[in-house]
Amino acid sequence: MPKKLILLIGAPGSGKSTDAKLIAEKHTGKVTSYSTGDLIKEEINNETGIGNIAKSYVEKGDLVPTQIIVELIVDAVNKAPTEVVMLDGFPREDKELQYFCDYIFNNDKINIISVLEIKVNDTLAKERWLASGRSEEIFEHEMKSYKESLAEIEAHYDDKHILKVIDGERDLDVVIADIDTYLETVI
Repeated sequence: MPKKLILLIGAPGSGKSTDAKLIAEKHTGKVTSYSTGDLIKEEINNETGIGNIAKSYVEKGDLVPTQIIVELIVDAVNKAPTEVVMLDGFPREDKELQYFCDYIFNNDKINIISVLEIKVNDTLAKERWLASGRSEEIFEHEMKSYKESLAEIEAHYDDKHILKVIDGERDLDVVIADIDTYLETVI
């Protein structure tokens, strides 16, 4: 049976990683959560070949090459202990979107069943980002990259009728309940 993949997208600081982790905890044994950033960090910390390549990009705040990211994601999803996998932080640009969609289209082991966009305003995103101890410079760089491709990414998934926008500015428990209610309709 193919894995059911749910993508979480949103601005840096939107809370998508926290949301994904809480949903997975709520559905232990049914939903696995991965963060693209965590998958990359794990490779860097383990000093793998991929990790060493990725490190040079991450230190500058640049995106890791798409092919590397897609290989990491596909490997993680295929090895996930559950049928349903939530992945946050990917795709972040239209080039990643095209490569990933082409790859998944030719892969009968993974189906993208939904894309959740966690929407927050720029001010709140920046406050959350800085509150977690990360640099303003990297926030600005990532936000610029995110905004450059957002319309195309939204349009692509909306055309496939799998895009669901979630208001991420509300209390965390309300956001989680909203995501949970929606997921019951697609899982």
